[in-house]
Amino acid sequence: MKQIVIAERICLIGHIVSMFFGLVGILLVVPNAEVLFHLSEFGQTAMQWSMAGGGVVYMILGAAAVFLYALRTLGLGRTLGFMLPAVLISLTSELLGTSTGFPFGHYSYLSGLGYKIAGLVPFTIPLSWFYVGCSSYLLGRAGLEVDKKPTLLRHIGAISLGSLLLTSWDFVLDPAMSQTSLPFWYWQQPGPFFGMPYQNFAGWLGTGAVFMTVAAVLWRNNPIKFERSQLNVPLIVYLGNFGFATVMSLAAGFSIPVLLGVVLGVAPALALWWKGSSASNLISVETSTTEVSIASSIKAVN
Repeated sequence: MKQIVIAERICLIGHIVSMFFGLVGILLVVPNAEVLFHLSEFGQTAMQWSMAGGGVVYMILGAAAVFLYALRTLGLGRTLGFMLPAVLISLTSELLGTSTGFPFGHYSYLSGLGYKIAGLVPFTIPLSWFYVGCSSYLLGRAGLEVDKKPTLLRHIGAISLGSLLLTSWDFVLDPAMSQTSLPFWYWQQPGPFFGMPYQNFAGWLGTGAVFMTVAAVLWRNNPIKFERSQLNVPLIVYLGNFGFATVMSLAAGFSIPVLLGVVLGVAPALALWWKGSSASNLISVETSTTEVSIASSIKAVN
């Protein structure tokens, strides 16, 4: 278990650092290529690596960090029960979207995000759906105390909130990543929301809701008991990726998507984390109190 924790932390730190290097490369180096000449040899190498494969690396590390976290806290069965539907369903949606325009609208991926499956979708894209989707769903599930008081309404609420957090991230990410000086995809039919069609939001909400629902069914009502600190990783992953998208959007002059994302994404994520952490801490206290009471009773009987 200790080795898993160490590997998880290395991947998480690498994920954050890779995003930082990506921002520096996209926002500073690409528009100002002469900056490279003022860097040390190490700096030039780092920037060249960042531009060549930074996008691929940060998504792989993000997926690895969340996979290891889920393996440690949820177990292999639940981890695969979320990861496989998330990857396969999101890949199906992306392949449909890039070939037919449904459910997101007409768009195409450019280079920079790795090998394209069927020549259409970079293999890293379903990984990003998995790790941000898993973080979003776990925050929703813990915040609504689904595992403490499992009801159909709470399950639906967790799926709805998880999908909303996932989509709110895209509010901020999509306009910038498609219109930066080094775009990673483009819209063949730009829409009214800072170049994105409104259909894109419905596609994100629907895709997220489908694979989260499948995961919820596969997990059934087997309770998940989080320690207070165990919800920190989903929050860090969500806020880290939101922060990356925020810097990109603000640099492109898109402030309204950021404000919308903060209201519909960051604020609910923090509230759910706080509620879920408090509930988890209460469960831990109640468990400890029960154990002490039982131990005291046994001692009294003896």
